[in-house]
Amino acid sequence: MTVVNLTNLWIDVLKSVSKQVKKTDFLVWFQDTNIISQNEQNTVVGVPSIFAKDWFEKKYKDFICDELKSLGHNQPVEFAIDTTLKSDSKGVDVTNILDSSKRKARKISNRNEISYKFTSGAGQDNVIVSKMLNPKYQLSNFVVGTNSRLAFAACQAVSKSPGSSYNPLFIYGDVGLGKTHLLQACGNAVLNNYKDYVVVYLTAEKFTNEIVEAIKKNNVRGFRAKYRKVDCLVIDDIQFLAGKGRTQEEFFHTFNELYHENKQIIISSDKPPSDLEGVEDRLVSRFEMGMIVDVTLPDYETCLAILMAKSQELQAIISTEVLEFIAVNINSSIRELEGILTQVIAQSRLEGAPPTINSVTKILQKLGKLALNSTAFPSNQSYLEEKNVALTPSQVIDSVATFFSLTKFDLIGTRRTRDIMIPRQLCIFILRNDFNLSYEKIGHEFGGRNHTTIMHACQKVEKNLKKDVKLNNLINSIKQNLNL
Repeated sequence: MTVVNLTNLWIDVLKSVSKQVKKTDFLVWFQDTNIISQNEQNTVVGVPSIFAKDWFEKKYKDFICDELKSLGHNQPVEFAIDTTLKSDSKGVDVTNILDSSKRKARKISNRNEISYKFTSGAGQDNVIVSKMLNPKYQLSNFVVGTNSRLAFAACQAVSKSPGSSYNPLFIYGDVGLGKTHLLQACGNAVLNNYKDYVVVYLTAEKFTNEIVEAIKKNNVRGFRAKYRKVDCLVIDDIQFLAGKGRTQEEFFHTFNELYHENKQIIISSDKPPSDLEGVEDRLVSRFEMGMIVDVTLPDYETCLAILMAKSQELQAIISTEVLEFIAVNINSSIRELEGILTQVIAQSRLEGAPPTINSVTKILQKLGKLALNSTAFPSNQSYLEEKNVALTPSQVIDSVATFFSLTKFDLIGTRRTRDIMIPRQLCIFILRNDFNLSYEKIGHEFGGRNHTTIMHACQKVEKNLKKDVKLNNLINSIKQNLNL
């Protein structure tokens, strides 16, 4: 055979190989290889190094023999080192094979859907229709806090190297904490970094509905073939697969196929895999093969940063003290936090006046987020001079630090000298007893300390107050300084 024919034969072999080995393995080991000779006795495959030769003989020899036999070439296969394959460009560039295997057209419809059309070797078309990823969800506009730092970092890694870092990526947490933003932002980032990728986003409910429809139309085979073409599959609210045996069966096989081909899988849920009831153990074990990260309630600083970013996005001018007031009183979810801000902005624009502590207090009372007898703070008075509900945890820590001639970083830091430990414990006690903050929230304010540490500090101060008059006088002075 001529050199050109040998190369074409090897390309045919590589096309088949690319569908059966992991993408990273294919790119590493098969790059710059080629058939360099063939006769009746053998077929010699050239590889660029001794390491590659050893690896091919141990790992791929039988596999390549089978592929050649399927193409009508039954000679034994041998491997030889040929350093000119790379330097003289005689080796095959396997990236071209990966690109050519995705003959598809991407089309965005007016129904907020994105479709991918594949042309098979027989000239038949297969179409995948996905809900369009919302372009407003980007990693660049996601506000990162201690509650979401690890999940955000995992999404960044996945978007840069889908299929090789953290696969599957499983994100869990309560509703309204930003999971959908992260999922869609990650999908958008993959599309931005890999223009030819097929990225499909859908809910578990939508996945179930498609299977039901495929069964009705006796087209389960078509359903399976469709999702095998995906490069990045994003499934929201996987917990809704619970109790749906047939859906779980199909998702199991889809998962295995995509994972084997090194395609990225991103999943969200309201609980970790181990707590998913009604989901088969074999699926749970696969969810646990990759990276599992959670998103929790945001701390005060993160809430404030979210409000600032959202108000800027909505082009609304709101004073810092008003945003601080919202952040300290609303901490149930990001969704609710943004919803409150939207209402505050809407009312402000209707009235033609900037939001104030008074106007926000009335909105929160109307929504049942503040007691009706809560003080509405006059806007002409300094925020720091108002009652404790208007003080933020950060302001309390600053004030206590100043009282003891320390800095905020002294109090929230890790130093354990007596001159810092006592003020730190007193500040924690005040935040717990006078502001009714949870141990978890106080822990966030104090550098991420855990629930037990904060509880111990409160118990220690409470115990000492019963027998130490000077300590009682000291804490009363601090409270007086805070106008409590």
